[in-house]
Amino acid sequence: MAIYTRAGDRGDTGLFGGARVPKSHLRVAAYGEVDELNSAIGAARAAFRDAPALASVDQGLARIQADCFIIGALLATPADKLGKLSPPFDAGLPADAPKRLEDEIDAWDKNLAPLKTFILPGGGQAGAAVHLARAVSRRAERSAVALAAVEPVPEGVIVYLNRLSTWLFVAARFVNKETGHAETPWMGLKK
Repeated sequence: MAIYTRAGDRGDTGLFGGARVPKSHLRVAAYGEVDELNSAIGAARAAFRDAPALASVDQGLARIQADCFIIGALLATPADKLGKLSPPFDAGLPADAPKRLEDEIDAWDKNLAPLKTFILPGGGQAGAAVHLARAVSRRAERSAVALAAVEPVPEGVIVYLNRLSTWLFVAARFVNKETGHAETPWMGLKK
């Protein structure tokens, strides 16, 4: 059996429930951005998977990847078809998911130097990969917000994506600290 279907060769794709829309549709863009986020998180995990000091970050990212599959399914499903999703997608995101992210943010942040200026994304390879995932997370959030302006978006998705970008920012800082890579403060434009 071939993995390709040729069904989208004319520039359209199927949503959950059978409706076909152009691949440029806001709903397709939103779940596509979440898929890209999931891939960026996978690349970040690969950058430090064998670092025992970063086990809590790796475990959090693994859970977030699972959450991204749920979010992708929710965004790929028109509101009138959400009731037809099967487990685990039918339950949506756990109601406590944003709070869980906040708790982890707070735990890592209390071990980090307070920010006195903007920092440039970077540090070591692992920290830079998490910073990149943060930027992709912000783009996914913007796509979900754009979709929500014209069609319903399931409850909790936008809140989760908003909190996730902060989680990834603090996680990048924590990763850089734990791996001994300094952050680069933004010093403004040179005159």
